Amino acid sequence: MKATPVRLARTLLAAAVSGVVCSIAAAQTAPVQDSGGTVPEVIVTAQRTEALASRTPLAVSVLSGEQLRDLGADSAGTLGPRLPNVYMEQAFSGLRLSIRGISNSDTTDKGDPSTAFMLDGIYIARPAGQSGNFLDIDRIEVLRGPQGTLYGRNTTAGLVNVISNAPTDRFEGALGFETGTYHRRKVDGVINVPVGDMLSLRAAVSKLQHDPYLNNGQGTLLRPGMDQDDTDARLSAKLQLGRDATLVLRYDHGKAEGNNDRFVPDTNFFTGVASGTPVYRDSTTDARLTNSFIPPNMTPVQGWQDRVAQGWSADLRWNLGPATLYYLGGHRTLDQELRQNYYYRVTPRIALGVINDYDGHNTQDSHELRLATNGTGALSAQGGLYYFSETSDTSYAFQGLQPVGLPPYYAFPLVTEARSRAVFGQLTWRVADGLRLTAGARRTDDDKDRVGSTDFQQGPVFNAATDRRLLNAAELNTARTTWRLGLDYDLLPTTLLYGSLSTGYKAGGFNDGCIAGSTALGIACPAAVAVSESALYYQPEELRAYEAGVKSRLWGGRVTVNAAAFVYDYTNLQLSGTAIVAGAPRILTGNAGVARSRGLELDGEIRVGSHGRLSYSATALDAHYVTYNPAPAVSWAGRKLDRAPSHVYTLGYEHRFGMFGGQLHAGVFTRRSADYVITIPSQLLEYRIPAHTTTDATLRYAPPGGAWSLLARVRNLENAVRPSLIDSFGMATPTAPRTADLRLDLRF
Repeated sequence: MKATPVRLARTLLAAAVSGVVCSIAAAQTAPVQDSGGTVPEVIVTAQRTEALASRTPLAVSVLSGEQLRDLGADSAGTLGPRLPNVYMEQAFSGLRLSIRGISNSDTTDKGDPSTAFMLDGIYIARPAGQSGNFLDIDRIEVLRGPQGTLYGRNTTAGLVNVISNAPTDRFEGALGFETGTYHRRKVDGVINVPVGDMLSLRAAVSKLQHDPYLNNGQGTLLRPGMDQDDTDARLSAKLQLGRDATLVLRYDHGKAEGNNDRFVPDTNFFTGVASGTPVYRDSTTDARLTNSFIPPNMTPVQGWQDRVAQGWSADLRWNLGPATLYYLGGHRTLDQELRQNYYYRVTPRIALGVINDYDGHNTQDSHELRLATNGTGALSAQGGLYYFSETSDTSYAFQGLQPVGLPPYYAFPLVTEARSRAVFGQLTWRVADGLRLTAGARRTDDDKDRVGSTDFQQGPVFNAATDRRLLNAAELNTARTTWRLGLDYDLLPTTLLYGSLSTGYKAGGFNDGCIAGSTALGIACPAAVAVSESALYYQPEELRAYEAGVKSRLWGGRVTVNAAAFVYDYTNLQLSGTAIVAGAPRILTGNAGVARSRGLELDGEIRVGSHGRLSYSATALDAHYVTYNPAPAVSWAGRKLDRAPSHVYTLGYEHRFGMFGGQLHAGVFTRRSADYVITIPSQLLEYRIPAHTTTDATLRYAPPGGAWSLLARVRNLENAVRPSLIDSFGMATPTAPRTADLRLDLRF
């Protein structure tokens, strides 16, 4: 089954290499457009106003829509290797984000990430809602470090902002067709239509499918996971409301189907798990991607999912002369039903098969009103109000846990609500020529509450006569003021120095259970099943960060250098894992005392002649616990945080050649990572992922006029896979194997 993908990958790689060799000879006589040999400037909105990335005093990485297309980056889970000190991985429970060693593993309705994910500035709360495919994207901005002033909610580690193309005043369109290994097929298109002087419309659609990456070794005929069947669409309208105001309205809709069984047993990658000392094992990629676990207690069923995410947003900008008024509002829904087969380790040597049925409905609303001054005077300021609300109505049901003393059905029907209110402001004072001082603050007030139950059922529907129900009820209010002080200086017209001291905050929360004497939904909470307040609630996560950096354009803009040094001091870092409460397994989040992350980052570009581009990056990271006791009398002080390799290097090169009057772009990108760990603190397990290298290659040809182009891509030339996630049950989510594809783009 896998022979065809491997042959196609090798064929495309050979075509890429031979194309480069042939085009070198053709380049001696064929004309090539001269770009001037400089690295182009990039406009970003990282500080909520448009500015050059080279003049923005914070660590920000930008990927353009053209880069995403060339990379074959269909979703956020494919971007991590291109970004310094950033991990983005797609797991069965949604997107997992980690920046500078800081992440969060509670993807349930009660959990919050440490890195905010946004679409056109609208915060998307649930990891499953962050898993949608990219569609007609202008750029992606990734901000490292706490962004607790201008963005606020859950940005202690940073944020990812996906920015789509807005309608323009010209008629244009494009179509794309892809085919590749694992029966990959994709069709996408976009059309932009100016209706008149006051209205422009833009529509984009995409259909993406591929066969499973996993193999079924269980002896059944069930279709394995890590496949894809997604449909996405967006409709945008831009209205010119007089001379000084514009309004952009967007509606997006994404539907994902297929099998959400995206995992294999951790023993596919490690030996020694039962003894508590996992050791990475030698194996083939095909074997690592094969789920051969045969449950001793049940027969697996066909896994499936049906996820629909949609949203409406309004982006208003009104120039009032001295200042511009901004309104950004959004309403989003996420509806997801799925059935999946768990590999569920109950003792170090025994694992069960468990069927998980999930039905979830999430609704969120956000509103922000912001006023920012215009002009280039000595003072500039911006400030505003923010409101966010979210309601999650979810039901988890598990079958197959009878061997551990649970009934045939073990269920969690829950309703969780969250509300966040904030007021914020930031002021920049131009102290002297080239010297600026920035101060900002944000006051955030968070409310969370949840009511539901843990049900021990004999059948799929709760029966009060035969079944038992425990109360889950909690409510919590937390509030903090976060702030930022920054100083930046134009050392040279093309060199910016900056430094900052800032703080971050993520709201506290609660676990399953109830306080003795409480009552909700007609369910009492007697002392015999109650949990203590310290076990029910966990504290807010807080951060103090120090950062200094330099951004420079050298040799007439042919070389760019971005360097940053940082120190993070975390208090009450929130960590999650599975534990037994009242005789049943539950996901618990607790605080890890003190953690510290410090490191160096270097990245940039070098133009080689008029037609070559070299990109590079290097990071050094020391992210570890200062004080943390995952169990009584067990100290993890000094141990590394998850996904925090001590160093990572990347190197990419792209060259343009003249061929048949058009242009051939050939590129290669490689990333070398030191080893790192994935830990399960509740079980005192530490999985060490060894050092590894990953390489991608691309080859794109565009004829004269550029009406069409043909692109060949090969990703993960090494065809090596690793666990991107290992959860408390022993389920490992593998990375993607080697894939290759061809893409045809048509433009009009």
